[in-house]
Amino acid sequence: MKFASKFISTIAMTLCASLMSTGLSFAAEYMSVDTAAKQSKAGQVFLVDIRRPSEWKQTGVAKHAAKITMHQKGFLDRISKLTKGDKTAPVALICARGNRSTNMINLLEQNGYTNVYNVKEGMLGSKEGAGWLAKGLPLK
Repeated sequence: MKFASKFISTIAMTLCASLMSTGLSFAAEYMSVDTAAKQSKAGQVFLVDIRRPSEWKQTGVAKHAAKITMHQKGFLDRISKLTKGDKTAPVALICARGNRSTNMINLLEQNGYTNVYNVKEGMLGSKEGAGWLAKGLPLK
């Protein structure tokens, strides 16, 4: 199982690197963890935690976030199911520190999603801010 997980993770990262090397420019907006918490609670945005299941278990998951790991086959299909196929629905991605969410935002945009947000603070914090956990925002 670990081999399959590493294999899928490698494929996902290779795909993201390939997409980024095309030179395309994407315009995803940044969303703070505070805004993500408020808007996901109000049903105004689909908040998606794209980290590994082991990370979800280690830190918990943001309240109101869907758990859709980027490391598993069918990522785009699961996002489509979440949004009921509406590629204009607001989707905000969160990971640990904003790096993986940046890559996956690009993937969503390449596949026609037009209303995507990057929660770059992440769960653990980054140069963008303290992060979900440090701010004491609610967990599932």
